[in-house]
Amino acid sequence: MSDGPVRSVARITGIVPQFLVDDLDRSIAYYRNKLGFDLDFIYESFYASVSRDGFAIHLKDAPKLAAERAHRKQHEHLDAHIVVSGVRELFSELQGRGAHVTKPLEERPWSSVDFYVDDPDGYILCFSELTG
Repeated sequence: MSDGPVRSVARITGIVPQFLVDDLDRSIAYYRNKLGFDLDFIYESFYASVSRDGFAIHLKDAPKLAAERAHRKQHEHLDAHIVVSGVRELFSELQGRGAHVTKPLEERPWSSVDFYVDDPDGYILCFSELTG
């Protein structure tokens, strides 16, 4: 039996995180107005999809514990690492939209430039561009 990666004709062609949110309408508004996402769909007023440039995040009306959110924020546990091109322009755009920036645009020692924003439910999104 091999411990290495399995080689197959099947391929992952996308991945969509699902964020549990306290208020679906508030979250949709934030992603649309502050982060520039489009609303793809709302299902039975408890589930939605937002996307930007063909990449989606699903939002589900199912609150998380406040203590868990506080712990994740305190330790900067990322919920999504989003690879972009034009990170400086995106940073300016999102600042202009009023997004809540929690870590400013910076060059990182791992050959990237990135910044963090969080959403009304405390999810941390890192927007990052490789430089090396």
